[in-house]
Amino acid sequence: MPDAFRSPFENRTVAGRALGQRLAQLKLADPVVLALPRGGVPVGLEVARALNAPLDLLLVRKIGVPWQPELAVGAVMDGGAPVIVVEPRILAETGIDRQYIEERAQQELKEIERRRAVYLARRAPEPVAGRTAIVVDDGIATGTTVRAALRGLRQRKPARLVLAVPVAPPETIEALRAEVDDVVCLMQPEVFGAIGYFYIDFHQLTDDEVITLMRQAPRAHEEPSAAA
Repeated sequence: MPDAFRSPFENRTVAGRALGQRLAQLKLADPVVLALPRGGVPVGLEVARALNAPLDLLLVRKIGVPWQPELAVGAVMDGGAPVIVVEPRILAETGIDRQYIEERAQQELKEIERRRAVYLARRAPEPVAGRTAIVVDDGIATGTTVRAALRGLRQRKPARLVLAVPVAPPETIEALRAEVDDVVCLMQPEVFGAIGYFYIDFHQLTDDEVITLMRQAPRAHEEPSAAA
C-alpha cells in the first residue's frame, strides 16, 4: 500500500477507501465521520463505510482575499455560534481590515445555511459529544478552512478528535496537530503545489453529487449493507 501513495489517487473514492483502511486499524471507539463539502464527501463516505460509522457534514467556508479569492485570509464555520478563524500572516501582508472579514463571514454563513438545506434537508446534526469525531477532506493546502472546522467541532465536546486526509504538506499537518488528538495523512509530499496534483480525477463536485452521496451514507447504528 505505501508504494501506491507515490502516484496520484485515481479519484476521491479510491483515496477514501485507502484512508478508511488506515483508520480501521486504529479501532476507534464510537466513531462519527464529518466530511467537508464538497470534495470531502466522497472521501468521507468511504471512511464511514469502512468504520460502519454515520456520516455528517461540517459546513465551513473560506474567506478569501478580495483580489485573490483562492487565498484564504480566514474561514467561518457554522456550529450554533459561528467560529471565525483568521490567518494573521495573510491579514498583515494584505492589510485587510476586520470589518471586511466580519462582513464576508456573514455572507458565507448564508451560503452555509443554503448548503445545509440542500445537502441535509435541515436534518439535525449527528451527535458528537463523547464520541470519536473524524474530520475528513480530500486534502489540505494551507489549513485555514480545516482549522475553523476543528475549532468549531471542539465546541461540540467530542471525546477524541481525529483529522484524516489523503494528502497534505508536512508543514500544514504539523501546524494542525495542536488542534486534534490524532492525525492520519496518507501522503505528505515536500513539494506540494495543489491538492489536485495528487488526483487523476479531481473534478469539482456538484450539489446533486453531494446529495446522492449523502443518501448512500451509513446512518447511526445502521448495519453494513451487502452493497457496501
